[in-house]
Amino acid sequence: MNVRIDGQWFTYVFPCAWEDYCKIGFSRDPLGRIGALHRRWFEFFDLENGWLVESETQRDARDLELELRGPLKLHRSPAPLTVQQKAGGKTEWVRGASQGLDAAVRGLAARGHHVYPLRAWLQAMLLQRVDRLYAWSAAQLPEEDDLRHGRIEVEAALRDALDAYTALGIDPCPWLPEHVASWYAGGGPRRF
Repeated sequence: MNVRIDGQWFTYVFPCAWEDYCKIGFSRDPLGRIGALHRRWFEFFDLENGWLVESETQRDARDLELELRGPLKLHRSPAPLTVQQKAGGKTEWVRGASQGLDAAVRGLAARGHHVYPLRAWLQAMLLQRVDRLYAWSAAQLPEEDDLRHGRIEVEAALRDALDAYTALGIDPCPWLPEHVASWYAGGGPRRF
């Protein structure tokens, strides 16, 4: 899949995996946005049923978001408690609207908008960034054990990032320093 992100904006539909609950918004970096909402985003959201609609400008993306959310006023819902509050967007959640949203997104595609399945787009984006894993993971998990003391939160964030690759069918180990790959394979800290 050809992923175009440079200079582009996206309206997103991020459905939850556990219920007919969905986040609708817009972002220039959907991967960063979904990660800001939940640290285990690849488990929390239903990546198979989410969508991204490409736009040329922020205004266009915002207009598409409003077009998708507008008819769903009766479906508005508070953000799930497990969503990180610092991510914002607490008014952009809907419940019980997945069928209508799917139809609306398909309608956008029929009108000529570039629509991407969420999982395929995120997988392609992770593949574009996979070459950054070596240096980033080495900085997160120093090879020397004495430099790791008190870094459980950093190690948990590293595990979450590597688990995201695994969840999207990408083995991160070939792109990791040997000590990080060994730590990851050996079951370093799990989620809290």
